[in-house]
Amino acid sequence: MKNRFILFLGTFIFLISQIHAQNSDRVYFTNGFKIGELTDSSAILWTRLCKSEKPVPIKHQQKGAPFRSPIDFDNDMPVNEMDGAVEGSFGQISIEILSKDTVINTSWEYVSEYKDFTYKHKISGLKSNTAYAVTIRGRKATEAPITEIQGRFTTAPLPNEVTPVLFTSSTCQYFWSYDDLERGFKIYDNMLKLNPLFHCQTGDYVYYDKPGPMAYNLELARHKWHAINSWPSLNNFYNNTPLYLQKDDHDLLKDDAMPTSSPFGELSFEDGLLIWSEQAPIIDKSYRTFRWGKDLQIWMVEGRDYRSDNKAPDGADKSIWGKEQIAWFKQTVEASDATFKILSSPTPVVGPDRAKGKIDNHSNVSFKTEGDWLRRYLVDQQMFVINGDRHWQYVSKDPETGLMEFSQGPSSDSHAQGWDANDKRPEHKFLRVKGGFLAVKIHREGNTPVIEFIHYDVDGNIVNKETITR
Repeated sequence: MKNRFILFLGTFIFLISQIHAQNSDRVYFTNGFKIGELTDSSAILWTRLCKSEKPVPIKHQQKGAPFRSPIDFDNDMPVNEMDGAVEGSFGQISIEILSKDTVINTSWEYVSEYKDFTYKHKISGLKSNTAYAVTIRGRKATEAPITEIQGRFTTAPLPNEVTPVLFTSSTCQYFWSYDDLERGFKIYDNMLKLNPLFHCQTGDYVYYDKPGPMAYNLELARHKWHAINSWPSLNNFYNNTPLYLQKDDHDLLKDDAMPTSSPFGELSFEDGLLIWSEQAPIIDKSYRTFRWGKDLQIWMVEGRDYRSDNKAPDGADKSIWGKEQIAWFKQTVEASDATFKILSSPTPVVGPDRAKGKIDNHSNVSFKTEGDWLRRYLVDQQMFVINGDRHWQYVSKDPETGLMEFSQGPSSDSHAQGWDANDKRPEHKFLRVKGGFLAVKIHREGNTPVIEFIHYDVDGNIVNKETITR
């Protein structure tokens, strides 16, 4: 009996060792993948190879709202032991894109530790307004087991095609402000239920300068991306919803970041740019525009890389966008024949914003000269603004120009703060100091183009709707 037990124990230990050996040869897509910069003929695929199937579990408790930072978090603990940590893995990646009549396969390519084991590839030659299935495969080496992850997307219609469009937009998601311990953020599952054609994320995707950890160096900053991308709700959403991602101050360095900002610990402004280019599904410039059929064009602007010093005196030369970007913006807007034109801005243009201490956006007096010009110009071009950065939802109509701005609010209720819910001003058509997201729906009633801006709460309930016809 004793010998049988010893034999059984030995066999069990061997099998466990074999399973472990096999697992050590496998790679995972714990951070999911992203479909970026979708056009009528191309897309950028981003992903990262990982060592483990799941992130390090959450072990710290959260403080109360707002910004539910972790209690007793040790910023100096090993990064691979931190809540949400996901170590990268060396290996190879290939992509397969399928439509009803097309198959595109890429060759196997290695990832590099120097780029945090991330991978980006632009797929060209796609057909417009066409549904595609995506399979991304990973392996450690040629003979190693293959891991797969799958998703889908539909390319944009051509500029002369009249077709309905529904997209979503969100902002401000601090890892520790999660509202679902298993899934991460409830808004992502509720946005996916709407089956949006794409998503605009207007910045503060991560927060380098909030605890859990404070991102004082490159390794800690990269960890912030690994942790937020490992939430299942984000995985499910971005594997099936193309993304246009913008950056703001917290994705780059620290609050109110600008090119002349001092380092955050060891992390410099240049380090922030390096990590952004590594983690975002973008290859070209961070200001760009994209068209979605006859009735919609959106401009994604860059608000950090070219700005003047926030504290400099206001005047004609003080700018958030910079001369080159402004010239590009005017040229592309005036060349567009889209029915509806939307500016997607990481920061407010109309506001109103808090008066005390805010000096870094177009609704602040510190950038009044450029802000006044921009509001007039946008109205002259019959444009709307959707904006990030504010931790409350609102619809504002500028009393001077009539420009309308739609603020999505933060990604969870516990992240909402910064405005008194009772302070509803004449320019507010809607005000709600809670989390949620924005959906924009464009369609035609007969021959009349209609655009709807719909605010949702974190549970997917409609809390406001603005309907505008051309």
